[in-house]
Amino acid sequence: MKYLLLSLSLLLTLPLAQAQNVAFKIATLAPDGSSWMTAMRAGAETIAQHTDGRVSFRFYPGGIMGNDRSVLRRIRVGQLHGGAITGGGLSEVLPESQVYSLPFLFRDYAEVDAVRAQIDPVLSSALHDKGFVSFGISEGGFAYLLSNSPIRRMGDLSGHKIWIPEGDALSRGAFETTGISPVPLPLTDVLTGLQTGLIDTVAGSPTGVIALQWHTRTAYLTETPLMYLYGSMIIQRRAFERLSPADQRVVKEVMEGIFRELDRDIREDNQQAMAALQQQGIQFVQSEVADITQWRKLVEENNDRLIAAGLFEQGILQQLRQHLTMHRENPPAQ
Repeated sequence: MKYLLLSLSLLLTLPLAQAQNVAFKIATLAPDGSSWMTAMRAGAETIAQHTDGRVSFRFYPGGIMGNDRSVLRRIRVGQLHGGAITGGGLSEVLPESQVYSLPFLFRDYAEVDAVRAQIDPVLSSALHDKGFVSFGISEGGFAYLLSNSPIRRMGDLSGHKIWIPEGDALSRGAFETTGISPVPLPLTDVLTGLQTGLIDTVAGSPTGVIALQWHTRTAYLTETPLMYLYGSMIIQRRAFERLSPADQRVVKEVMEGIFRELDRDIREDNQQAMAALQQQGIQFVQSEVADITQWRKLVEENNDRLIAAGLFEQGILQQLRQHLTMHRENPPAQ
């Protein structure tokens, strides 16, 4: 009997003996004090409490570790374990992660919600296969064009110096269909570009343009959504699996819960930010329906050419388009 009790005692203590103390180093562009960082720090505290301090997080906010590409490079060489990466940045790990940000893909948030309910798990699984654990997608909101003169039709873009993120082939293609050669810049250089006149037109979410002060250098917002913005916090799977199964469950439950809250809260924040932009003097303009329909058609044709040329595998996009078509043909009852 004593040998049985000794064996049971060893089995009960084995998980604790194997558990490792892990301090995850996570980088993000979100500034310290932002709602995102506040939520992440609260989540880290909860995780530390529920793992008796075995799991902790050290955050590097405000882009001090560089842009998405720099963060991913630091993850690969072991300087970081993970980061909050935008949909475009994730394309270096999983090219198909760009599907939500195809220009003019979504017309409203009802379409976003219908598609994401089906495709979010597919993207999470694909990231896992690529060696990363994702804790969910956090909405950034729709990006809108802001400029110093009203943009209602494609022809209004002529003569404008339009910013696009570095390496963003989809955005480049969207503007090149109108005969415009956009100006690629890192996010950190956009405000300076507006101040110096290097660029005069940007696209961003309402919360983003206020946080980054872009609205102080523009006067008009075109109300047609240009593209959908989003991001995810990812941790290298090899590092995450150093945790015991019990600690892995704690981290996933806490962080996935936080991302669900952020996803909801950011949409509300963007609605409030739209009202704030109007109050601060930004004039909202409507696109001409026939013209925007033509631009949407040209962009979709260009997207198909890029994808056919190998921008990313078409499987996830085909699933997305099927769900989007189903939603448009059978919209939920109001």
